[in-house]
Formats: sequence, structure tokens, C-alpha cells
Amino acid sequence: MPAPVMPEITLQGIHVLGRDNNPSFPKKLEGKVAIITGGAGGIGEATVRLFARQGAKVIIADVEDSLGTVLANSLSPSSVTFVHCDVSIEEDIENLISSTISRYGRLDILFNNAGVLGNQSKHKSILNFDAEEFDQVMKVNVKGVALGMKHAARVMVPRGTGCIISTASVAGVMGGLGPHAYTASKHAIVGLTKNTSCELGRYGIRVNCISPFGVATSMLVNAWRNKGVEKEDEEKEDFMDIKRVVPCEEEVEKMEEFVRSLANLKGQTLRPKDIAEAALFLASDESKYISGHNLVVDGGVTTSRNCVGL
Repeated sequence: MPAPVMPEITLQGIHVLGRDNNPSFPKKLEGKVAIITGGAGGIGEATVRLFARQGAKVIIADVEDSLGTVLANSLSPSSVTFVHCDVSIEEDIENLISSTISRYGRLDILFNNAGVLGNQSKHKSILNFDAEEFDQVMKVNVKGVALGMKHAARVMVPRGTGCIISTASVAGVMGGLGPHAYTASKHAIVGLTKNTSCELGRYGIRVNCISPFGVATSMLVNAWRNKGVEKEDEEKEDFMDIKRVVPCEEEVEKMEEFVRSLANLKGQTLRPKDIAEAALFLASDESKYISGHNLVVDGGVTTSRNCVGL
């Protein structure tokens, strides 16, 4: 006896199941052009993949040439490209924006996601303030975001539309959630977001940021691997090397468990795709009246705690 045929479930004539792969369901970023800095790995990579699935033309901007090229080649060559870009160098940002305009004729979305953690070891007391490290963290995390906003706005203002998103952190929401340099940089990103949204709103440009709690990316896992271990010669961490090393599954799970233990919301695990989904919401027309907002994705940790390891 043949199996019964189940009726198709529809909502207003649109299939409910399989939305990402269902051609009858509109893609949220169809026809949009998006730049994602720090797009070669972690949160950036997850966002590149999601934006591409949602119909966007995506430019991966990163200093990791091999990782960025491999990612672009693994996706559709007609919709995803890689451009080398150090966000702390204005000429690189200018080239990134101009090459995007040359290729696609427009820029709809800039996701300022590139950033560094700084030294996560026990040497983070203000008594041991390292001015050189502070400058390096601020140069990438804050100057890089400001330069991205500047040059994206220059091409968005004449069109009277656009969306700028930046990755901040729960360390930019409250104190006690990170080292001083990193915390200062993330507070600055939230401030830049609010200030820039005030200026650019008159041109129809939305400016928002996302503040994740700890996401077990390679960068974070590697930075925390030796947390609390003194270095004999006080040498600086190589901010780029901690991004290249792929941690083992056990290390990732350990980090995820640590984050779960701190969050107020139980039963869920924060992963890069969750931040990518938040970026998709802010980039799409679903958030068309949201600007100057800091979208906190933290499982309630900033509502229930005031100190983590500091």
C-alpha cells in the first residue's frame, strides 16, 4: 500500500519549510552588495556564507589571503570575492570600497567585523598598562571601524540608502568582561555607532552594532588557551597567529561550556551562525526602522552578572 501523500503546508502561498533552499521564498538580501571585514573566519565566515545564501553579492575583506581566497572559491565565484584589506590602513579601505563600486556599481551593506582581542593573559591589570598594545588594539578595532564608516558613507550618501553594522561586544556594554584595551575599544564602537547613526540618518543610512558574548571562534579559543600563564620574556601576543591555528573539537566544546555556564539563558549554545543571523536581521529590510541600536546577543549575561575573570 503506498504511503499517504502529505499536503503541502503553505503560508500566504509561500512554502514554510526549507526557506533557504526554496526558490519560491524571497531571499532577504537579493540584489544587495555587502562587504564583510574579517570575513575569512569565525563570525565573519559564518556571515559570508549566510549572506551569500540570502542572495547578496559578498566581498570578503581580510588580511588572511589564503583563508579568504579558499572561502571565496568554495562558494559561488560570481557572488563571492576576496579582497586583501588591513582595516587599520586607510588606503586598504579606500581600495576595498572603490573595487566594490567598480565591480558592482553600488554598496548596500558594510559589516565592520574585523577586530583583535589583545592580550588575554593575566597581565591585564591597569597597573601593567601596555601603551603599545593599547594602540594596536585601538588601531584595528576602533580606527578600522571608523575608516569603514567613513568610506562606506561616502558612497552611500549620494544614493540615500545603506546599512552599516559593526561588531562590538558585551565588553562594550558593561565593565569586568574583558581586558582594558579590548573593553575600551568595544565601548568606542558602541559610541561611534550611536554618533554616526545621528549624522547619517538624514541620508537614509542605518548604523547599528552587535555585541556578542563569547563565541568559540579560533581567535578566542587560541587567545584563552594560555590564559593566566606567565610568559618568561613578556613577549607580545601575535594577534594574527591566534586566528590561524585551528583549535581541536575538545577545546571548542570546553569554551562553549564555559560560556553556557555564565549565561542566564540555559539550554542554548552561542555559535558564529547566531551572530551571523543577527547581522542578517540588521542588514535586511526586516530592521528597516532600526538605527543607532546595539543588538546584544549574550544569553542574558549582561543582565545578571557584573564580573567575569577580572
